[in-house]
Amino acid sequence: MNKQELLERTKKFAHDCVKIAISLPKTKLGLHIHGQLIRCSTSVAANYRAANVAQSRAAFIAKLSIVIEEADESEFWLEFAKEENLLSDDLLNPLIKEAHELTSIFIISRKTMQSKS
Repeated sequence: MNKQELLERTKKFAHDCVKIAISLPKTKLGLHIHGQLIRCSTSVAANYRAANVAQSRAAFIAKLSIVIEEADESEFWLEFAKEENLLSDDLLNPLIKEAHELTSIFIISRKTMQSKS
């Protein structure tokens, strides 16, 4: 997967998570997850975009580390919503899988960049 495809994939992930967040129930828990999920999922896309204009390998690796943390946190909130039965598994499972895949992709990318240092 090339840089442009990952830019598009992370942005789609953010859009999809925002749509899920908006559909959460308007309970105290639903609203909490709503804010957390929007913040971390959009951060995946924004920080991957920032990584691609980093001025050094170290800055790129640092931004990738943020992307990894935010993708993993997105997976956490999606799983939490599923465990609390806030939305159907059919809606949440594909995004949980995507969050996991993105985390794995960026962990491998970071390892590759670190081994070149």
